[in-house]
Amino acid sequence: MEISNKVHEAIDGFKLPGELKECIRYGSGHINDTYRLTYETPKGTKRYILQRMSKSIFKKPVELMENVSGVTAWLRKKIIENGGDPERETLTLVKSNDGLPYFVDSTGEYWRVYLFIEGATCYDAVKDDNDFYQSAVAFGHFQRLLADYPAETLHETIKDFHNTPDRLEKFKKAVAEDICGRAASVQKEIDFILEREELTHALYDLQLDGRLPLRVTHNDTKLNNIMIDDETGKAICVIDLDTVMPGLTANDFGDSIRFGASTALEDEQDLSKVSCDLHLFDVYARGFIEGCGGALTDLEIDMLPMGAILMTFENGIRFLTDHLEGDHYFHIHREGHNLDRCRTQLTLVKDMQEKLPQMNAIIQKYK
Repeated sequence: MEISNKVHEAIDGFKLPGELKECIRYGSGHINDTYRLTYETPKGTKRYILQRMSKSIFKKPVELMENVSGVTAWLRKKIIENGGDPERETLTLVKSNDGLPYFVDSTGEYWRVYLFIEGATCYDAVKDDNDFYQSAVAFGHFQRLLADYPAETLHETIKDFHNTPDRLEKFKKAVAEDICGRAASVQKEIDFILEREELTHALYDLQLDGRLPLRVTHNDTKLNNIMIDDETGKAICVIDLDTVMPGLTANDFGDSIRFGASTALEDEQDLSKVSCDLHLFDVYARGFIEGCGGALTDLEIDMLPMGAILMTFENGIRFLTDHLEGDHYFHIHREGHNLDRCRTQLTLVKDMQEKLPQMNAIIQKYK
């Protein structure tokens, strides 16, 4: 078991009882460095997750951990009140030797430790309808448990993350500056976005007017951020809380639909394969509304389909902006990769707009 000095220093920064038996790299995440630690104690084996937080992505790790600490403490209280198991149904932070929810090493890197959730697995891809349904129930339940959390007290860990009008202004600037000389070759995509400028205000203005409440939102509602119980096949815990911040419920719902109900990969080059699967939309809508358990307002529920359209549109804008600026934000694996991603998203937006009446009908069925 070879452990680098940096990882050793981080391990020594936390109160972990017993003898360390194993330290291995763990998971499929691309942002934080993650390790699974195994300890032998007088009471048996105990496992933990150790993570180095990425300062290049999250510029204010202390504020991030204040968010995580506040939300997990709230969830723990609610889970106990409901007769659940807080060590399996939410993330459990381990305090450092200094009594903090993080440790800063000698090079200024930030580390944290969670209890490892036993008997559950994260999946990177949907195997069947039940996986998608379970993820929907879990993210809906997350909304219900945090419905009365004071969302405005959370830090905005990534500024203007879902400020769609701001995303559009950055896009217009990229078009005007055209630093890579690519604008002329993507005029069709530019026109598609500019013709739908009013979409960017669909949710944003409702929130500004106080008609849509700020909620605690996850902002990365992928299937692999849900722990599925190995025995029951049911979702038990929402993980990866780094992007938890104030937001709109429709955004979390919409991002799940954007990738989970699409019939094609995010970078599919054959656009004839790209559409929104209404059956999968139905599966997710049923699970999400059920999981929310009456915590949402009527207008929040009504705007869920718009959330799907808007999150897809926003990502299309972001991909094209990055293409115009030289692919500096999203990693690319081939020439024009971000343009392919943009085209897939915009094709999905067009399909969703055409299917909006059916999407609305599905939502009303479960309201």
